[in-house]
Amino acid sequence: MIDYERFLNPEQLEAVTAGDGPLLVLAAAGTGKTQTLVYRVAHLIGRGVPPAAILLLTFTNRAAREMLERARSVAGDSAAEVWGGTFHHVCNRMLRRHAPRLGYRHDFIIADRDDSRKLIDDCVKELKLGGKEFPGKDVLAGLFSHAVNRDEPLEDVVGTRLDHLACNIEDVCCVQQRYIELKEKLAVMDFDDLLLNGLRLITEHEDIRRLYQKQFQHILVDEYQDTNLLQAQFVDTLVGSEDGNIMVVGDDFQCIYSWRGADFRNIMSFPARYPNARIVRLERNYRSVPEILEVANASIAQNPEQFQKTLRATRGGGSRPMLHIVKDGREQAEVIVRLIRRYQDSGLALRDMAVLYRAHFHSIELQMELGRVNIPAAVTSGIGVFEQAHSKDVLALLRLAHDPQDRLAFDRLICLLPGVGPRTAATLWHKLGSVCDCRNPARRAQLAGLLRPAAREGWEAIDSALDDYFADEPHTRASKLIGGFVKGFYEGYLTKTYENASERVDDVYELGAQIDNSPSVAAFLQEVALLTNTDQVDGRETGRQADAVRLSTVHQAKGLEWPVVFIIWAVEGMFPSARAVGELADDSEERRLFYVATTRAREALHILVPGWRHVKGGQIYPCVQSRFVTEIPNRLLDTRYGLKF
Repeated sequence: MIDYERFLNPEQLEAVTAGDGPLLVLAAAGTGKTQTLVYRVAHLIGRGVPPAAILLLTFTNRAAREMLERARSVAGDSAAEVWGGTFHHVCNRMLRRHAPRLGYRHDFIIADRDDSRKLIDDCVKELKLGGKEFPGKDVLAGLFSHAVNRDEPLEDVVGTRLDHLACNIEDVCCVQQRYIELKEKLAVMDFDDLLLNGLRLITEHEDIRRLYQKQFQHILVDEYQDTNLLQAQFVDTLVGSEDGNIMVVGDDFQCIYSWRGADFRNIMSFPARYPNARIVRLERNYRSVPEILEVANASIAQNPEQFQKTLRATRGGGSRPMLHIVKDGREQAEVIVRLIRRYQDSGLALRDMAVLYRAHFHSIELQMELGRVNIPAAVTSGIGVFEQAHSKDVLALLRLAHDPQDRLAFDRLICLLPGVGPRTAATLWHKLGSVCDCRNPARRAQLAGLLRPAAREGWEAIDSALDDYFADEPHTRASKLIGGFVKGFYEGYLTKTYENASERVDDVYELGAQIDNSPSVAAFLQEVALLTNTDQVDGRETGRQADAVRLSTVHQAKGLEWPVVFIIWAVEGMFPSARAVGELADDSEERRLFYVATTRAREALHILVPGWRHVKGGQIYPCVQSRFVTEIPNRLLDTRYGLKF
C-alpha cells in the first residue's frame, strides 16, 4: 500500500486519486507535475488497471523513461508494461503492427533529418528545379513539416514564409508531391509521417480504432500545452468520447512554442471538448522563494485568455528580485560580471547561474565581456553566436576585406556563391595568385571574370558592398559593409538555406553594430578568434557538469532551473520581440515567455534594462523599458542604477 498523503500535497492527491472521466491538471511552474503523473500511474495500477492498458504520452523519450522508472520504484516492476513514450514513438509502435493497412511494409524505414533532406534534394534535381530564388532542401523540409503539423495548405505556408523569394509556389508544391511519392515508393516515413499516418490509421480504419480504444483504458498526456493539431486529434480519437478516461497535464502560462506548431487552443478548449472534465490546479511551487513568485504572478496577470492560477511558495522568504537600470549593453554586461563574481565569492558555482535572453543576438556583448574577463560560458544550444555559420560567413567577409592573403576566409566566402565548391575555390585562388585584394576594383573584377554566370551575379552584389565600404575610408564602418552584403546577396542566401533566416539576419546586423563600437575591425576580429578558440565551453559536450555560466534563450531554458537567473535586454522591441508581436500587437505569448524566464530562478532574479542601444553606423537610440517590467508593481522589485548595488 502506498501512503499517498505522505508524498503528495492535497491538490496533487486530488489529481492522482481522481476517478474515471476526463481530468485537466493545470500544473503551474515548479509545482510537481512529474510527481503527479508518476503517482497517477501507480494509483491506476494499484486499483487494478492493467499496466498495458495505460498510455503515457510525453514530448521527450527522456521524460518518458524518467516517469516510468519512477513509477516502477513506486508501483513495482509491472509499471514497465505501461505504454510510454513520445507521440512519434507510440505511433511508430502502432504502425509497425498495422502498416500494410496504409500501403506500407511492416518493416518500413524511418527517415531521419538528413535522410529527409537528401530525398527532397533528389526530388528538386529530378524535377530540374532550383536556381537563385528557389529554396534549399532545409527550407523545403521546414515548409513541408509546418504544413503537415498545422494542417495548413502548403500554398499558404509558402506565401507567408517565403515572401522574400520570387519562387514559384506551384514548383514548391510539385516538389512536395514528388517527395510524398518517393517516400511511398521507398517504403519510407519521415517523422511527420509517423504522426500523420498514426492518425490516419485510427481515423480511417474503424476496427483498429476500436482495438486501441478498448486497449487504452486510461490515457495520460504530459506538457499538453505544447501539443499541435495532429497530436490533439490523435489523443481525442483514441479517447473516443467526451467522458473518456483522459488526464492531460499542462500549463497554459507556459505555452511558448507556437512557432513550431504548438496550438494554444488545445489546452484552452479542453473543457469545451470534455464538458464533464474535472479541473485541478497545482499552485504550490517548490522551486522559488516567495519574492520571485510574486513577480512571476504579476508578470502573467495581464494576459486576458488563460486559466487563472496563482503560484504559492512552499519555501521561506528570500530577497526581492533586482531591477537594474543600466546605461547600455556594455554596462549591462559589466553589471552581470560583477554580480557573477560576487555570487562566486559567496560560494556559488558558475553552473548555478544562467543568463536568459529573447534571441541569440542579444548575448553578443555579454559573450565578448565574459571572454575578456575569463569567465567560462556554456550556451545551452551547444554553440555560441560567433560559432554559428552566419556569423562565420560575415566575419569571413570582413577578414578578407582586411587581409587579402586570408585563404580560409576566401574559401568560406566564395563557396557561398551558387555552384562554387571547395575544388572551384582552390582553382580560383590559384588563378588570382594566392591573393584577393578586395580594396582593388580591378582585382575584384578579375575574380568576377573567372566565375560562371550564376556565381558572378552573387559576387557582383558583394563587390558593390565592398566598393561602398572602401569609398568611406578612413571612416569605414563594418555595419555598412555588412548591410550591403546582406541586402545585395546574403539575405536571399539565408532565406533559401535556413528556416530561421530572419533571426540570422538580426544576428548579423547586431554583429555589425558591435564591431562599429569596437576600437577597430582588426581588433574585434582578433578578440573573436581568441574567444571562439579558448573561452567558450561547448554545452553539448560538457553538459551541466561544466563549471560555466549558462547562456540560453528562454525557449531553450524551459524545464530548467538555476539558483540565480539574469534576464537581459528587458526593453521594448527586444523582450517583447518586435518581430514576434507583429502588426496585431498580440503580446500574449511574449508575456508567457517572460513568465517562463522569471520562474527559472530559485534564489535570486535580476532583470536588466539598458537605457540605450548601439546600432549600426555607430549610432545609439533610446530604449523603452519592457511593458512586462512596467506591469510589475514597484514594491516587488529592488531597483538599482548602474554599477551601484
